[in-house]
Amino acid sequence: MWWLLAFVSAALLGCYDSAKKISLKDNAVIPVLFLNTVLSALIFSPFLFATGFGGWEVQKYILLKSALVLSSWLAGYFAMKHLPLTIVGPVNATRPVLVLLGAIFLFGERLNLLQWIGVGLAMAAYVMLRLSGKKEGIRTGDKWLVCLILAVILGAASGLYDKYLMSPEYLGLDRRQVLGWYTFYQALMMAVMTGFLWYPVRKKTTPFRWSWSIPLISLFLCGADYVYMEALSKPEALIAVVSMIRRGSVLVSFAIGALLLHEKNLKSKTLDLCLLLLSMVFLYLGSR
Repeated sequence: MWWLLAFVSAALLGCYDSAKKISLKDNAVIPVLFLNTVLSALIFSPFLFATGFGGWEVQKYILLKSALVLSSWLAGYFAMKHLPLTIVGPVNATRPVLVLLGAIFLFGERLNLLQWIGVGLAMAAYVMLRLSGKKEGIRTGDKWLVCLILAVILGAASGLYDKYLMSPEYLGLDRRQVLGWYTFYQALMMAVMTGFLWYPVRKKTTPFRWSWSIPLISLFLCGADYVYMEALSKPEALIAVVSMIRRGSVLVSFAIGALLLHEKNLKSKTLDLCLLLLSMVFLYLGSR
């Protein structure tokens, strides 16, 4: 059942990326991210009371989780604002490759033949999609692409850390406790950052404007994260496969980028996405 949860998380994650892209259009990044963290913290706040504090021995691990995720989000939000959604999705989808390598070396995970075929097809699709992006002038030295790559690396580290935090064979923390406290710490960090870095210079930078797509970011993300951590809490769950399936969110974000945002060079990316979809089929068959 863990693989089904991973697919649900992927769909929600695709909607999350799309809401984020729409919210960041001609908008200030830091206050949008601040509101996102505050709303997420409010949604998961009941978990704070349900699970308790747990002492510093628990909180120090969750605090590191907050720092990893927030660093990834900061880099990713700036990249999302300046790059096409149909480019961000595919590049962001290279994250499972790093997670796969980390899971093999750190956790000793083993994949079956069908899963390896799915992983191989997905890696090939991601490379092809990245090459397609070059047609839009996105080069390796582009600073926003560098931000996106940094977000991918930090996100992969966070994914591996999730396995360590919540797997019964390691720390085995309650997923509700992790969700409740790490979102709480993120809101505090972003409050400090917004108050000291953005607010004093707000009139000299891109102005903030409210959009109803902003709360949708938190709703989709909280749903995706909850289902994702539910999947990882299963002892038989493979972090490499869960992470790979979650990157299937690129199918959702691609469709929204094409139909709603009218992004370019879609024909050259369609075959790549079909290959990615085929990889998801193999991952599904190998996880049954």
